Amino acid sequence: MDFPRSTVISTADYDPERRALDITFRTGRRYTYFAVPEQVFDALVAASSAGEYFNTYIRDHYSFQERS
Repeated sequence: MDFPRSTVISTADYDPERRALDITFRTGRRYTYFAVPEQVFDALVAASSAGEYFNTYIRDHYSFQERS
C-alpha cells in the first residue's frame, strides 16, 4: 500500500500468515517487523499521520530486520 501523503513512509504491506509488516521509508530503507497484529497494520493505514503512528506504536515495540 502506498502512503502518498506521508513524509516518512513510502509503502507498507502486511502478510497476515507471517504477521509480518514490511515498510519502505522515503529514505529508501526497507524493514520487516515481526509478530505484528493485523489491527496494528490497519491502524497504521487509517492514521492521520503514518509516521507518528509508526514512531509511537511500531518502531520500538516489534523486532525487525533490515532488508536490502
